[in-house]
Amino acid sequence: MSNAHKYVYLFSEGNGSMRELLGGKGANLAEMTNLGMPVPQGFTITTEACTQYYEDGEKINDEIQAQIMEYIAKMEEITGKKFGDMENPLLVSVRSGARASMPGMMDTILNLGLNEQVVEVIAKKSGNPRWAYDCYRRFIQMYSDVVMEVGKKYFEELIDKMKADRGVTQDVELTAEDLKELAEQFKAEYKEKVGTDFPADPKEQLMGAVKAVFRSWNNPRAIVYRRMNDIPGSWGTAVNVQSMAFGNMGDDCGTGVAFTRNPATGEKKLMGEFLTNAQGEDVVAGVRTPMPISQMEEKFPEAYKQFVEVCQTLENHYHDMQDMEFTVENGKLYMLQTRNGKRTAAAALKIACDLVDEGMITEKQAVAMIDPRNLDTLLHPQFDPEALKKATPVATALPASPGAACGKIVFSADDAKEWAARGEKVVLVRLETSPEDIEGMVASQGILTVRGGMTSHAAVVARGMGTCCVSGCGAIKMDEANKKFELAGKVYHEGDWLSLDGSTGNIYGEAIPTVDASIAGEFGRIMAWADEFRDLKVRTNADNPRDTAQAVKFGAQGIGLCRTEHMFFEADRIPAIREMICSDTVEQREKALAKLEPMQQGDFEAMYEALEGRPMTVRFLDPPLHEFVPTEEADIELLAKDMGKTVEDIKAIIASLHEFNPMMGHRGCRLAVTYPEIAAMQTRAVIKAALNINAKHPDWKIVPEIMIPLVGEVKELAFVKKTVTETADAVIKAAGSDMTYMVGTMIEIPRAALTADEIAKEAQFFSFGTNDLTQMTFGFSRDDAGKFLDAYYTNKIYESDPFARLDQNGVGKLVKMAAELGRKTRPDLKLGICGEHGGDPSSVEFCHNVGLDYVSCSPFRVPIARLAAAQAAIKNPRK
Repeated sequence: MSNAHKYVYLFSEGNGSMRELLGGKGANLAEMTNLGMPVPQGFTITTEACTQYYEDGEKINDEIQAQIMEYIAKMEEITGKKFGDMENPLLVSVRSGARASMPGMMDTILNLGLNEQVVEVIAKKSGNPRWAYDCYRRFIQMYSDVVMEVGKKYFEELIDKMKADRGVTQDVELTAEDLKELAEQFKAEYKEKVGTDFPADPKEQLMGAVKAVFRSWNNPRAIVYRRMNDIPGSWGTAVNVQSMAFGNMGDDCGTGVAFTRNPATGEKKLMGEFLTNAQGEDVVAGVRTPMPISQMEEKFPEAYKQFVEVCQTLENHYHDMQDMEFTVENGKLYMLQTRNGKRTAAAALKIACDLVDEGMITEKQAVAMIDPRNLDTLLHPQFDPEALKKATPVATALPASPGAACGKIVFSADDAKEWAARGEKVVLVRLETSPEDIEGMVASQGILTVRGGMTSHAAVVARGMGTCCVSGCGAIKMDEANKKFELAGKVYHEGDWLSLDGSTGNIYGEAIPTVDASIAGEFGRIMAWADEFRDLKVRTNADNPRDTAQAVKFGAQGIGLCRTEHMFFEADRIPAIREMICSDTVEQREKALAKLEPMQQGDFEAMYEALEGRPMTVRFLDPPLHEFVPTEEADIELLAKDMGKTVEDIKAIIASLHEFNPMMGHRGCRLAVTYPEIAAMQTRAVIKAALNINAKHPDWKIVPEIMIPLVGEVKELAFVKKTVTETADAVIKAAGSDMTYMVGTMIEIPRAALTADEIAKEAQFFSFGTNDLTQMTFGFSRDDAGKFLDAYYTNKIYESDPFARLDQNGVGKLVKMAAELGRKTRPDLKLGICGEHGGDPSSVEFCHNVGLDYVSCSPFRVPIARLAAAQAAIKNPRK
C-alpha cells in the first residue's frame, strides 16, 4: 500500500491546510479533530479520487475501492462498531465537500448502513423502535432521491397520505408501527421506480453514495454555480464519510445550525436555530420551522455551555465568523462541520472591521477576506422610505437576505427565467427552494418561500448571490398547480405585483418604488484601506454627467471611456446626425456637423464639471452609421422633407448603408478616414469644452485624452491623428492657451495587438477594448454567442462566458503582448482597459499582473474594481 497513491484520509490524518485535497468540509473536520473537539470520526475520500473517477469513464477503480474498504475497517476499529453487524452496527453519513462551498451540490445522506436486520437490532438495543424506523425511512428516502434520482415528492406524498389517514399533522406524531409501514411503502416505491430491490448490503450502499457525490460535481446546477463563481471544473469534490450522531432519538436529542456572528448584519452575537428530536436535514431543508439557539440553553444547559466554548475556540482559531452544524445525542454535543460562514455584504464589512478592531486580523487581511462581487448588493436599491411609510405589509416572515425586491409573481424557476428573459421583473414564490432552482433564483429580483428558516437553502443561496429573500412565510396557502396562493385573505395570481423587504421580512401586496443605496461607515473604512494597497487606478465608463457623478461618488478616478455616440441618440440631436449621413457634399456634412458641435461641447463641459479635474478619455464616433438612420416610414418622410430629397432618395441612402457584418463594417476610425470632418468636429468640441472649464477652474489643469477607436494599422491612426492635431492645435492657438492633450487608440483588433510596437509610435496611450477584442479573437459576436454558448458550457468546452470573464489564455495573451510591445517603443505609454471586463475581479487581477495603469468599468462596479485591485496587489505585489 505504501507506494500506491493515497486517496483516503482519516479525519485524524488531515488538517485545515489540505483544502485542495480534502475539500473545505474534510479539511475543517480534520482541523476540529486536531483541536480535540467532539467530532464523530470518519474519513475523507479526496478530490483526486473524483478527478480519477471521471478519467476512468465515471467508474470508481479497484485501487480506490480497495482503499475505501480498508478505511471502513479502520473506522470500524475506531468506533468499535461494524457495518451490517448484528451486535453493534455502524451507521454513517455521506456528504460532499468541494474546496469552495457550493450550494447545488449533492444533498447529504444520513443513516447509511441500515437494512431490514440492522434496523431491528438498533430498535431493540436502544429500546426506541420509533427512532429506529424513523432513521430507516429517512435513509430510504434520501438514498432513493440522491443516489437513484427518484424524486423526493413521491415519498413526501406517501408521508402526507399516512398523516392524513392517521389524522395527525406533524411527522413526529407518527408511531413506530406507522414508520415501519412507511419504510415498506418507500421500498416498494423504490422498486417500482428503479426496477431492483433497495440495496441491503451497507458496502454496496456506500459505493452507490460515493458515486452519487462524484456525479453531483457535474450536475447542471453545479456547472451553473461554478460559472457564476469562477470555480474551475477540474477541482473535483471530496466525499466525507462520518459515523452518525443521532439528533432524533428523543427529547434529549436535537440538531442545529449556528453562526458565531449574525450573517445578515455582522453583529457579534451567536445566532442559530435548533430543533429537538430531529435530524440535520430538517433544519437546512426548512421542513419544520425551528427555535432560536438561545432556547437550547434551557433544554440542554451542559451541551449549550460546551457549544459556546467551541464557538469561541473556532473563531479564535480561524479568525473569522464560523458557520457550524452540530447534533446533541442524549445530551452530548457532537460537531459535524464548521466553515467560514457565508454572509451578506454589509455583514462582511462589519465583521472585517470588527475583527481588525478586536486585534484578530490586520487591515490587509480585512481587505483580502471580502469577496468583491458581494459589494454589489450594498450598491443596490432599497425601498423609497416615503412610499414604504404609506405601505402596509400583508405579512411578515423571516428576513433571510437583505435588499428590496419588487416584481411580478412567478411560481417556478423556469418561469422566472423565461419572464426575466422577456425583460419582466419577477419575484419567485416557492414552498421551499432546492438546488435545481438556482437559475430561476438568479433571474429573480427576490425570493419568497413558505417553509424554511434563516439557514434554509433559499436563505443561504440568496445571501451569496446578493438577492433579496424572505423565507418561512407559513401563512401562505399555496396552490402551485394553479399558479396562485392565498395570504391574509387575498388571492395572488401569477403576474400580480409583490414587494419584499429582505432586511425586515415584510411582504407587501403591491409594487413599491425602490431608491438607490447609499454607502458609508464600514464600507468607507474598507475602501480606504483598499485604496492604500492597490496600484491600479480605477476609472469609469460614462457618457453623461449623471453617471459620471455617481461613479465619482463610488470613488472613480476619472473616465476611461466616454462613448460619444451615446450623446447623439437624443431627440434634439438625431435629426442633425441623419442630415450629416444623408449629405452629398463635404459642405452639407459640415453644415450638419456644425449643429451638433455646440451640443457635443456642452455635454463635455458638463462632464468635465462633474469630474472636478479628473481625467476623461473621449472615444470618437464608433458605431456604423446605419444605427442612426430612421426605420419608421413617418421619420423617413420627415427626413426627406428636411433635406429637400425624395423619400426614394432617402431609402436608397439607407439601403446603401446596409452591411452584411456591421461589427466588422464601416465603423470606428474607418468613418474618420472616409469623413475626416467628423473627427474635426469632435476634436473642436472636446478641446473647446476643456478650455472653457479650465478657464473657470485653472487649478484643474485639464489634459484632454482623445481616443481613436478600432485601429488595426499604424498608418490609419496617423491619418486620423493628423486631422485631430491640426484641429486641436488651431483651437488652442486661437484661444492663446498652452493646454496639452493626448491622442491614443483602442486596441480591439487582434492586428493592433500584434503590431503594437508600431502603433505606439503614434499613440500616447492604449486602452484595451476587450469586448471587441474578445469578439474578434474568438470570431463570434457577443449578441449571437448566447445561442450556442450553453452547449459549450454543458460539454465543458468553455467554463465561463468569455464576455464576462476575460479569456486569459487567448485574449489575455494579446493584451500582455501589446502592453510589452507598446512600452518597448514608448516606455511612458499609458495602458488601461475599458471593456466590461474592467469590473470583473479575476480580470482586474490579470490587469494588475500584466502591468496596466488603470481599469475602467461601469459606475456600479467601481467599488468592486477598487477592492479587486487591492486584493491583486496584496496577492502579487508589483516590483
